[in-house]
Amino acid sequence: MARQEQATTTSTTRQPVLADEAQPTTAELGRVREQRSLWNNAWRQFRKHRLAMAGLIVLSFFLLAVFLGPLVYDEKVNDPFAYPTSQAPSRDHLMGTDSLGQDMLARIFYGGRISLSVGLVAALVSVMVGTAIGAVAGFFGGFTDSFLMRFTDMFISLPTLPLLLLITFLFKDSMVEFFDERFNTGNFGVFFLIVLVIGLLAWMPTARLVRASFLSVKEKEFIEAATSIGATRGSLIFKHILPNVLSPIIVAATLQVGAAIITESSLSFLGLGFPSDVPTWGQMLFAAKDYLSINMWEAIFPGMMIFLTVLAINYMGDGLRDALDPRKTS
Repeated sequence: MARQEQATTTSTTRQPVLADEAQPTTAELGRVREQRSLWNNAWRQFRKHRLAMAGLIVLSFFLLAVFLGPLVYDEKVNDPFAYPTSQAPSRDHLMGTDSLGQDMLARIFYGGRISLSVGLVAALVSVMVGTAIGAVAGFFGGFTDSFLMRFTDMFISLPTLPLLLLITFLFKDSMVEFFDERFNTGNFGVFFLIVLVIGLLAWMPTARLVRASFLSVKEKEFIEAATSIGATRGSLIFKHILPNVLSPIIVAATLQVGAAIITESSLSFLGLGFPSDVPTWGQMLFAAKDYLSINMWEAIFPGMMIFLTVLAINYMGDGLRDALDPRKTS
């Protein structure tokens, strides 16, 4: 009996303390919700991927260097014979000079702006087209799905690089003339053509990926609940299904950036990209192929920039794939 009275007294004295501790403040609830959010968990998971973090640091450094570097290093980037020709790296020229006496570091900065811009914009075009086609095919199904997937298979069967070379060869001069007459920006015509062609020839994997994701998500219970309360097709696609398939789309976009940079470099190396007075990493490799025995640095540095950039983007894609995987994100 004494033990029962002691237990009752103890529980009575402890009850106010437990009640105070069981009532979190609004700020604490906000922090808990923030900690449990998808993107917060994904960022924590992404930071655990060491190669992905290294790729993010390298890519961030390259972006800052190529977009801010010309602001402080704008000396004779296109002036031939401004410096001694075919010089090895030194204190005055950290990456040496090319066969025309141009500073390699300045041209790397300018070439990086164009190469990275082509990669980012072309990836955006391919992801937008692939997402639109895959979403329509996966959501509507039936004849629409069969038609769009056969259309996608037709594009997959096309030889991408020969077709890219043919289209660029046929329309390059006309695009330059069109933009030069109306906007006095001939180089933008080349940029527009290359970005459009690369983007329109690389959307097929994204379309298949988005279609598969839509087919999986649209059978979930919350989609049936939204349909039962009168949600429209547009609301189902853009508010309910698409936000749940962003993870594979983001990963596909990162991989498309690296592929677009390599494609643009291949075009420039084959002489069908930007003109010779516009320094891009691929164009610099093309100009260096005849001087490898004299000045190997002229080819090493642009090739190294392409290699490191694509490698960093691919590592980031691997990290995003793991970070956005709900089975690995706690």
